Amino acid sequence: MLRPMSRPMLPLDGPRLTKLRKHTATGVFPMFYLILPMLASAFIYIMVLETSGYWGFLTYLSVGLLSIFVTPNKDASLAFLFFFGYFPLLRHLMERFRWKFVGFLLRLAVFNAAVLAFFWVSVYVLGMKELLESLGDYGKYGGWILLGIANVMFFCYDFSMGNFPVLYRRYLKPRISPGANRES
Repeated sequence: MLRPMSRPMLPLDGPRLTKLRKHTATGVFPMFYLILPMLASAFIYIMVLETSGYWGFLTYLSVGLLSIFVTPNKDASLAFLFFFGYFPLLRHLMERFRWKFVGFLLRLAVFNAAVLAFFWVSVYVLGMKELLESLGDYGKYGGWILLGIANVMFFCYDFSMGNFPVLYRRYLKPRISPGANRES
């Protein structure tokens, strides 16, 4: 005998939405909410290297807007919008600086501002109060400890993005388009 439902289920309501989140890459592996925007930033960097910063910026805007509406994990969308999407553009511009250390300090300042903005939007705009509650386990210095760990991650990311153009031109581009000029 069939039991009547109390209310009709919407296509992405309740358990169905939870099931959809579990089957996305960021739901299966929790750290993918940072790894996938990092990989997407590599594609933005390829766009900057192959065309120009203008097309890289348009790609960042379009992918950022699509990520807001398409992905169920808003953390990954915010990570891309607040830092990983525009960082290749910033990195490409700051490589022209005469003093490399000043460029690095500016990139570090932008990263710290982006992390703080990401945290503020996540907690106060999207209402993810559990982020504040999870910091309570580490005491009053938990936020500073996490920011220090994020800065270590930024050093690794900045180093890899600095070497990415060489990797792309030397190894990836010849495999993608074998007839193309290697030194474009």
